[in-house]
Amino acid sequence: MENIKIPVGRSGFADIRMNNYYFADKSGLIEELLKTDATQVTLITRPRRFGKTLNMSMLSEFFDIRKDSKALFKGLAIAENEELCTKWMNQYPTLFLTFKDIGGNTFENAYGLLETVISNLCKSHEYLTKSEVVNENDKLVFLELSLGNARKKDLQTSIALLIRMMQAYYGKPVILLVDEYDVPIAKASGNRGEKEDYYEQMMEVIRPLISTAIKDNDSLKFAVFTGCLRIAKESIFTGTNNFVSDTISDTRLNEYFGFTQAEVNVLLEKTKLMDHIDEIKKWYNGYQFGDFDIYCPWDVMNYVNNLIMNPKAEPKSYWENTSDNAIIRSFLERTQFDVNEKFEELLDGKYILEPIEETLTYDVLESSEENLWTLLYFTGYLTTIQIEEKLPFGLFALKIPNAEVMDIFRKSVKSWFYDHASMSDRSKLFFALWNGEAETLTNLLSDLLFDTISYHDYRESFYHAFLVGLVSNAGYRVESNYENGLGRSDIVVKDRRNRRAFIIEAKWTESEQNLDKVCEQAMRQIEERQYVKKIERMGYKTVVPFAMAFWKKQCLVKVKKE
Repeated sequence: MENIKIPVGRSGFADIRMNNYYFADKSGLIEELLKTDATQVTLITRPRRFGKTLNMSMLSEFFDIRKDSKALFKGLAIAENEELCTKWMNQYPTLFLTFKDIGGNTFENAYGLLETVISNLCKSHEYLTKSEVVNENDKLVFLELSLGNARKKDLQTSIALLIRMMQAYYGKPVILLVDEYDVPIAKASGNRGEKEDYYEQMMEVIRPLISTAIKDNDSLKFAVFTGCLRIAKESIFTGTNNFVSDTISDTRLNEYFGFTQAEVNVLLEKTKLMDHIDEIKKWYNGYQFGDFDIYCPWDVMNYVNNLIMNPKAEPKSYWENTSDNAIIRSFLERTQFDVNEKFEELLDGKYILEPIEETLTYDVLESSEENLWTLLYFTGYLTTIQIEEKLPFGLFALKIPNAEVMDIFRKSVKSWFYDHASMSDRSKLFFALWNGEAETLTNLLSDLLFDTISYHDYRESFYHAFLVGLVSNAGYRVESNYENGLGRSDIVVKDRRNRRAFIIEAKWTESEQNLDKVCEQAMRQIEERQYVKKIERMGYKTVVPFAMAFWKKQCLVKVKKE
């Protein structure tokens, strides 16, 4: 095996190249962007962890006039184009900043983080204050920005100020690179509950911060923005000329974000891990970006790194831990949308047909079901697939891309159900359980199953998760031997205060006709293994045993009364 160093958690191009970390050559992105260098603004939207920050760092190293980057690009594809490198490499003043860390639960916190980002940016260009060709008034504002003491209106135009000062200093127009431009807006949108004005306040800052930097700015050579969503032009990029957006629906730049099959093959061959190709494909492939079949690079690199350290490592969800995945929960909690059947289709590995809206604003993302499917698509939770039937204009076939995202969906649905169940009125359910009302329980549980999003193909594990969710967090002690891996499937709920308990033995069947038979089998198991007597010996006076049989969304309950 070659001595391959996997750069997990590293997104600085210079750091990766200088320290000889593994790098999948994406330098062709530079040449592709420069084919349309007359374009004033290019917006590139991709899901999180698909290489946006690393690529922007690469662009910065290539263009920045303050650097000598020839050694960093040696051996990469772009270095073969000597004419382009002579014309562009380290030839333009370059302003590179990222908004990826500008978040917080309040506008005040987010604004403070933005002040810090701008302050650090100014400090990195402190040389501008020592120039005689830079406007003296601009220097005064620059100083206040550096100290974090600038007025709000000065912060709102700070990027335009820096561009103007850099153009004056170098006598050349400036290249602007803004990574994760929409993070502050997304964070504000996700925290609108207690303070409804958070989003409006953030937009009041971000809109002029960007628009003054790119609109009719003669000091600007061109700008490249990255983010997860293309916010509607009328919202952020108002009046911007020569605006080009590249999304996962396009084909022009998609091979430069994420790993192609060829790139994964090279990595696995170099690390002698080709025997893991099938599981890596199952877990981390499946994204259709334009005409390209794409892997999530964050997952591939993490798993390969783990395999290098531990050849027996199993694939798992690495992408899940980079976000709270609240988007799925927000969808499920929208009671005005009837999406249960669509979620079940997705969880069963099938596809759904939905429209995709290319341009949205964050303030309307959750205003319609169509917008939320769009959000799931552009943020990487769903992908498009090609199907045989011809679809009406505007409709797309969407499915969950791989095992990792399927796992995220299932965990989100399970968590949502547990929380939903714990906050619902379960008085009728527990009354029937404590009083041994089998017929009432049969009807109640069948109704609840109908309203529940099912997964795991209705296997026994699904029904146990369903039942545990219903009886948990109600003030009683819940013991689930199935969940504890003890080889038994009974659930015991104990009410110590009243010295009572009930037992549930749940089984499933593949046939509706077998419900009664399977239910009798469950009751015999309770009797043969003497579950009731074991609990009575603990001092419980009343123990109610229930046998339950499930087929899809139907339930049959029987009770053994002494």
